[in-house]
Amino acid sequence: MTDIAQPRFQRPLKAPAENLGHVLRLGPERPLILDSGKQLTPFTTAYMTYGTLNAERSNAILVCHALSGDQFVASTHPMTGKPGWWDLYVGPGKPIDTDRFFVICPNVVGGCMGTTGPAEIDPATGEPYGLGFPLVTIRDMVRAQAMLLDSLGIDQLLCALGGSMGGMQVLQWAASFPNRVYSAMPIATAARHSAQNIAFHEVGRQAIMADPEWRAGDYALADTKPSKGLAVARMAAHITYLSEAALQRKFGRELHQREALSFGFDADFQIESYLRHQGMTFVDRFDANSYLYITRAMDYFDLAADYGGVLAEAFRGAKTRFCLVSFTSDWLFPTSENKRIAHALNAAGGNVSFVEIESDRGHDAFLLEEPELFDTIRGFLNAAALGKGVTRP
Repeated sequence: MTDIAQPRFQRPLKAPAENLGHVLRLGPERPLILDSGKQLTPFTTAYMTYGTLNAERSNAILVCHALSGDQFVASTHPMTGKPGWWDLYVGPGKPIDTDRFFVICPNVVGGCMGTTGPAEIDPATGEPYGLGFPLVTIRDMVRAQAMLLDSLGIDQLLCALGGSMGGMQVLQWAASFPNRVYSAMPIATAARHSAQNIAFHEVGRQAIMADPEWRAGDYALADTKPSKGLAVARMAAHITYLSEAALQRKFGRELHQREALSFGFDADFQIESYLRHQGMTFVDRFDANSYLYITRAMDYFDLAADYGGVLAEAFRGAKTRFCLVSFTSDWLFPTSENKRIAHALNAAGGNVSFVEIESDRGHDAFLLEEPELFDTIRGFLNAAALGKGVTRP
């Protein structure tokens, strides 16, 4: 029997464990088998639920979060005090109606809000995993979510939906567990990460690793963190979530709290101040190593690669109903990438609809108040519920 070291380091949680929502803990008898061939055991999944599961267990909706998201889709965030990241869309009477549906939102494996990730304690060493944490993939995230649904006694989801990295998870769900997904709504996403997107992620990772406080991933042991590097990574990424039109409309070349140029390197322009604020607030709620791992998982995502390079084969024979959504000004996950998925589904004989929403807000449009997205989600979920014969709880 292997000796398990007693923890000698306790990572201080800014969010007390009781504020992380529900937590599923699985022991050695149910390890999470990763694509890398390694195992996570024991491991935890932190998640939130909203609404009531009906008697038939047929009204469950899985909301998958994006890179910087978490389980607090419609709850006040315990660290920031801000509303949930999709509070506009999830709740009583909202497009994802919690009076009617049972909504589940888990924090992904590799995350930093209670699910096992590089910031958590490795039971074998008693210290944070750091870079000792194994690399994870989108499929690994989905496997962990499937184990969560097993624990909840939910055999089939009424719908899996999410935007950006959340949409990647939705696509992986449909490919890996087609019989468990009655309907799927991938929003502003792609079936593979592009070279451009990998490049932006690499800039962010290098910014983190160049911060002297990163300390080869062991910053928690020194009670420090690479705040400057993570802030720069967030600033660079945040630019990709916006559009030139939105930036021009919101900021233009307006000066920040001054009437003339400073002829220095302070934040002369409002856009500079805005990006610095985005970077500083992000480091208060996100772990730098988690950022490395999650961006790498997105980089590795290429759904067709598992099917001989033919994306249609990922969906061959699937009965899942799909609704794909893109935004006209999204250059991070452009409409062309979403149409590629739609074409593959058509080639596989899938049930698919496609909606392109006119918006100048860029990739982040899926997080914002977009009336056409409201109507699309509400209409698709209502049709899915009708088709499946879902009863109210």
